[in-house]
Amino acid sequence: MRVLLSLGSNLGDRAANLRHALDALARWPGVRLGAVSRVYETEPVGLAEQPDFLNAAAEIETELLPLELLNAVKEIEAALGRTPSERWGPRVIDIDLILWEDLMMTEARLTLPHAAFRSRYFVLAPLAEIAPEAVDPVTGKTVRALSESVEAQGRVAGCGPVTP
Repeated sequence: MRVLLSLGSNLGDRAANLRHALDALARWPGVRLGAVSRVYETEPVGLAEQPDFLNAAAEIETELLPLELLNAVKEIEAALGRTPSERWGPRVIDIDLILWEDLMMTEARLTLPHAAFRSRYFVLAPLAEIAPEAVDPVTGKTVRALSESVEAQGRVAGCGPVTP
């Protein structure tokens, strides 16, 4: 199954954190890393008094079930030093499952598509770079269309590739 992910970091060596997360995903059993966007520097959402983020998007192919992949990304986050913190607070790494083909699900630990991605330009800009024609099964709109909508909020500046 094709899955689109959003990655972000605003603590420590932000670019290295993104690289390490992508490397860990690429090595995870049942996951094959595909396209990866450039890195974008973005302003924080929710809790404004924190450092800016570096964000990227990645496409993977996986044999895992949604909750298995969620467990995998939580393990990767913990291995890279993420600890529980306040909602929307600073973090070493954040990996979110955004779109899983046309799957729609709502469970206690996971909602697909991601509940807030349509209004987050820091998610949409990198996604539009690697998967502009991916369709949100809830709205029927492409990622490109969502990224161009007035609902997409936030300052985003392209920085370059994830790898040096």
